[in-house]
Amino acid sequence: MNPYANVLNRDEKAAFGLRELYRSFGYLPYKMSKFEEYDLYVRNKDFLVSDHVITFTDTNGRLMALKPDVTLSIIKNGKDGDGVEKVYYNENVYRISKGTHSYKEIMQVGLECIGQVDDFRILEVVTLAAKSLRQISDESVLDISHLGIVSDVLDKSGLSDDGKKAILGFLGEKNLHGALEICKAEEIAPLWTDAIRTLITTYGEPQAVLPVLKTLPAGGENIARLEALISALDQNGISDVRIDFSVINDMRYYNGIVFRGFVKGIPTGILSGGQYDKMMKKLGRKSRAIGFAVYLDLLEQWNDYDEYDVDTVLLYNETDAPADVLSAVSVLSAEGSVTAVTQVPNLKYKTLVTLKEVANRG
Repeated sequence: MNPYANVLNRDEKAAFGLRELYRSFGYLPYKMSKFEEYDLYVRNKDFLVSDHVITFTDTNGRLMALKPDVTLSIIKNGKDGDGVEKVYYNENVYRISKGTHSYKEIMQVGLECIGQVDDFRILEVVTLAAKSLRQISDESVLDISHLGIVSDVLDKSGLSDDGKKAILGFLGEKNLHGALEICKAEEIAPLWTDAIRTLITTYGEPQAVLPVLKTLPAGGENIARLEALISALDQNGISDVRIDFSVINDMRYYNGIVFRGFVKGIPTGILSGGQYDKMMKKLGRKSRAIGFAVYLDLLEQWNDYDEYDVDTVLLYNETDAPADVLSAVSVLSAEGSVTAVTQVPNLKYKTLVTLKEVANRG
C-alpha cells in the first residue's frame, strides 16, 4: 500500500503508483532538462499533442522552449545500440491543458522502449498501458488499432494522396458518409470502398471484430499480428481491450500497433501511445521504438476520482491541549486523511468527529 496515499493529490497518487508499476517491469527512471531548442519542436510539431509551445531566448541568443513533450527529448538525446533501452519518466511538461484550455505545468508519466523491439516488447508495453489504466480506475478500456492494416487497405485502394489523407481524417472521426463521398468522387472500386467502410464501422470486442477483419482484401499479415497480440493479452489477464480503427496517430511518425486508453468519467483518452519507428528514422535513429504517455492533467475532470476532499474532520476547541489534538490526528490519520479545525470547514468529508469522541475511543 502506498504510505503517502492520504496526503498526495490525485495526480501524485497516480504518478506514484505508475512509477512503481514500471519499475517492477525493469524500466529505469529517465531525467532531463526542462528546456530544449525550439527547432526540435518546430520540425516535429505534428508529433506533439499540442503545437502551442512556450519559448524564450537563452543568454547565448538561441531560441529555447519549455518542454511540451518528453518522447522527442528521449529520442534526440539517445544513441542506437544493441538490446533495448527501457525507461520511464515522471516529468512536468508545459502546454495547453485539455482540461482548462490554458497553459499549465502538467505532470506526465510514461515509458519508452527503444532498440530491438520485437513482438514480446510490444506485448509488454501494451500490457503496461492496460495496467496503467487499471491503476487509475477499475472501469477502463484500452482501444487498439494497427496502422499497417489501414495502410494496406488505403495503398491498394487506388486513392490519391489527398484522398488517403481525407479518409484518415474521416476514419478518426468515424465519419462514414464523408469517406464514401471521397470514394465516389475518386471512383474507387466497390471492393475497396467496402473495405474502407469495414474499417470505419467495425469496432468493439476483439472476438466480434477479428472475424470481420479477416474478410478484408488486404492487411492479412498485420491482421494476424493484431490477433496474436490480442490473444497474448487475454492469456495474461488483460481483457479490457477493444479494436477501434478510429485510433489514428499521424502515419508520418507512427506505424504498427497504436492505442488509446479511457477511464469512466473522462470523455477523452487519458493514455496514448504506439510504435513510432518512423519518428525514430526521421530523427536519424536506426532503432525501433514503442511507448505511451498518461495525461494526468485530465484527472482534474474526473469528478468521481476523489469524492471527498478529506476523510475526517476533527473538531477541537482553542482551549484543548495541542498535544492532545496532535495525538487524535495521529490516530485518525491511520484510517485516512484528516484535518483538525475549530469550525466546520467548507469541505467535502466523510466523517465529522470531536476531540472528545476520539479520546473516548481509547
